[in-house]
Amino acid sequence: MRPVRVPAVASAVAALALVSGCGSAGGLESAGEAPSAVEPARLWPDLPPASAAPYDYGEGETARIPGITVPGGDVRRLDPVAVAQAGLKAKTDRDSGLDELPDGTVRQIRACRSAPDDCPVLNPYYFDLTGDGRDELVLGIRMPGRQLAVRAYLADRGGLTRIMSTSDAVISVELAGRDLVLRAPSAISGYEYRTAWSWDARQRAMLATRDEILRAPERRKDADRDRTPSPSGSGSPSADGR
Repeated sequence: MRPVRVPAVASAVAALALVSGCGSAGGLESAGEAPSAVEPARLWPDLPPASAAPYDYGEGETARIPGITVPGGDVRRLDPVAVAQAGLKAKTDRDSGLDELPDGTVRQIRACRSAPDDCPVLNPYYFDLTGDGRDELVLGIRMPGRQLAVRAYLADRGGLTRIMSTSDAVISVELAGRDLVLRAPSAISGYEYRTAWSWDARQRAMLATRDEILRAPERRKDADRDRTPSPSGSGSPSADGR
């Protein structure tokens, strides 16, 4: 590949410096020629393109939640346990199989009213994930093996649509801007996986826009606790998970 040089910016800066008086106090000084911009080199250019994704990550999959209406489009007025129970009957817009919960977790969700201490539905959070000025509902559901299912719901056309559903053995779930970031342990000591889920207006779903492996940060527990937002449950306190 031939590098594409962009000296125009440096030349303009140098010319402006001469006009302004380069040696005077407070005058502009040239920083020299700008570095070359090099296009990425493509390896094995003769390989045919892939015809299909190697696996289904569940990205972009949505589901209408049956039997749930959202008064005034305010998801804070919903009972999170009722949402989780209704979601067990939801049909996804495509069958990835990744939205299914373990049978034992399904039984616990159905029994949340009669056995609240074993209810796996955690206290909800509310964030504006789509940027439309209204909050979306974010639920966590505990599963065996310290796994956590994370789901996000959008008030839509008087009802509720699940716009994200994923699960992992998470270290933590964090909000960064409008992104939900899941941190998960790596097999490499001292490293972790981080996946950022972002709203995509074209797909009308949360997509895994960034998936990376990074050095695990060394954080004090007090600092993490100070940055933790408070959940705000709208359902019965006895029915919410703990």
